[in-house]
Amino acid sequence: MTTSSPGAQEIASHDFEMPSGHGDVSEQTAQDEYVYIADRYNLIRRIIFIMTVCSSMFTNQLGLCNSLTTLEIIGDSFGVTAPGQLSWTVSGYGLTLGTFVLIGGRLGDEFGNKAIFIIGMGWLALTSMMAGVSVYSSWPVFVLARVLQGLGPALTVPNALAIFGKCFSQGPRNMGFAWFAASAPVGAMAGLLFGALFAMAWWPWIYWSQALGVAFLFVLAIFAIPDMPLEGEQKQRRTIRETLDRLDLPGGVTGVTALVLFNFAWNQSLVTTWDEPYVYVCLILSFLFLAAFLYIEIRLARYPILPVAVLTSDIAFVFGCTAAGWSTFGIWLFYVIRICLNIGGQTPIQLAAWLSPILVTGISTALIVGKIITKVPAPFIMLFAMLCYFLTSLLMALRPVHSTYWTYFFFATIIATFAMDSSLPAATIIFSNAVPRQYQGMGSSVIMTIVVYSISLGLGFAGTIELQINNGGHTKAELLHGYRGTLWFSVGLTAFGTVLALIFLLKDQRRRKRTKNQDEEGKNDSSES
Repeated sequence: MTTSSPGAQEIASHDFEMPSGHGDVSEQTAQDEYVYIADRYNLIRRIIFIMTVCSSMFTNQLGLCNSLTTLEIIGDSFGVTAPGQLSWTVSGYGLTLGTFVLIGGRLGDEFGNKAIFIIGMGWLALTSMMAGVSVYSSWPVFVLARVLQGLGPALTVPNALAIFGKCFSQGPRNMGFAWFAASAPVGAMAGLLFGALFAMAWWPWIYWSQALGVAFLFVLAIFAIPDMPLEGEQKQRRTIRETLDRLDLPGGVTGVTALVLFNFAWNQSLVTTWDEPYVYVCLILSFLFLAAFLYIEIRLARYPILPVAVLTSDIAFVFGCTAAGWSTFGIWLFYVIRICLNIGGQTPIQLAAWLSPILVTGISTALIVGKIITKVPAPFIMLFAMLCYFLTSLLMALRPVHSTYWTYFFFATIIATFAMDSSLPAATIIFSNAVPRQYQGMGSSVIMTIVVYSISLGLGFAGTIELQINNGGHTKAELLHGYRGTLWFSVGLTAFGTVLALIFLLKDQRRRKRTKNQDEEGKNDSSES
C-alpha cells in the first residue's frame, strides 16, 4: 500500500502485524490466517460477504437520495412548501448520520463490529417504516423519522469498513474498499429511481419498500458476516466502569452535542432566519461544547474517541480536501435538482434517467482506483478528485436552465462520479492503514463523519446564501438567482479544496525527495566505510 508519506508507510506496516505471542512461528501463522478470515472464502461466499457489507453504503445513499426529487410531493401532502422546512428532509438525515458515525465506530470497537452492524440495519428498517407511517400523522413526525433514520447508517457504515479491515488482508481489503465506494452511486441511483416511481403511486411506499429491503439485509448480515476474533485488550474481561471509560462517554456527549447544535443552527436559520435568539444561542453553545470536547480528549480521556496523535498535518490536509469536496456534492445534488424541477420543468423520473450514467462511471472509477491506489501516490489521486469537483461545480454554475442534456448536465454528472469515487477510497485507505486494526472503526468513522457531516452542513451554508440573495423567491427569476448563488459558492469551496490538494502534493513530493536523498547518502556512507 502506497501511503502519503514514508512515515505513514512505517506506521501501516506495524499496525497490521499480529500482536507478538509466546508460541512458535507456526502458531503465529495460524493466528494471521484466522485474523484475515475472509481471505479463505470461496468465490460465491466472498461475493455474498462483500455484497452484504457494501449494502451499508448502498442503503446509506439510497436513504439520502430517495427523498431528493420527491421533497415537494411529500411536503404538499402535509401542506409544507417552504424551502427551509423541506431541506430538513435531507439535512436532518445527514445531521444524525454525520454526527453519530464516530460513536458508531467506537461502539463497534468495544462490542463487536458485526453486532453493531446488525443493530444498525434493524434500526434503519424500523425508522424507515416509521417514515412511511408518518403520512397518517404530521410533518414534524416525518422529519423526526428522517432524523432517526440517519442513526442506522451511522452504525453500519463505519463498522462495514472495519469489517473489511479485519477480515481481509491488504490486497483484497483495498478491493473491498473499492467495491464499498462503488456501491454509493448504485444506491444513489436506486434511491432516485425508486423514489420517483413510488411517489407516482403513493409516497409512503418509498420508505415502506426501503424498510422491507433493509429487513432482508438485517437477516442476511447475521449469516453472511463472520464472527471476528477479539484482539489485544478486547480479550480481557472488563468491569462496567472500565467499559464506560473506553467508550469515552464525556467526550462522546460533548462532541455530539457540539456537532448537533452547530448543524442545527445553520439549517434552522433557513426556517426562522438568524433573527430568532435561540438560533444563534445554539451556535454559541456549539463552540462551548466543542471547547469542552477538545479539553476532555486532550487532558482527561484515557481512551479518547478522537486520539489527537492521529491528527497529523497530512491527515489535516486530507480532511480539508474531503470536507470541501463532499460539501459541494451535497450543494450540487440538492440545488441542481431544484433548478431542474422548479425552473426547468423536468420530472423526477426524467432526472433519474439524467443521472443514470453514475452507475457506469461510478462503479468503473471506484474499481480502477482500487487497482491503482497501491501504485499511484494518494496526493495525486486527491488532487485529481478535487479538480473533478471544481469542474463539476463550474459546469453546473454556468449551465443555462434550458440547455440540452448532452452538454453541461451529462459531462458534469460524469465528472462528479470521478470526484466522489476517487476521493473516498483514497482517504479511507490512507486512514485505515495508518491506525491499528483495533481502531479500524475509529479511523473509518472519522472519514465518514467528515463526508456526511459536510454534506449536511454545506446545505446549511448554501441555504443561508440562497435566502440572502433571492429577494424572497417569489418568481422563477428570483429562485434561479438564489440557486445560482449556492452553485457559485460550491465553485469557491472546490477551488479552495484544489489549492489544499496542490499544497499537500507539493509537500509530499518534497518530503519524498528529501527521504530519497537521505537514503542515498546513507548508502554512500556505508559503502565508503
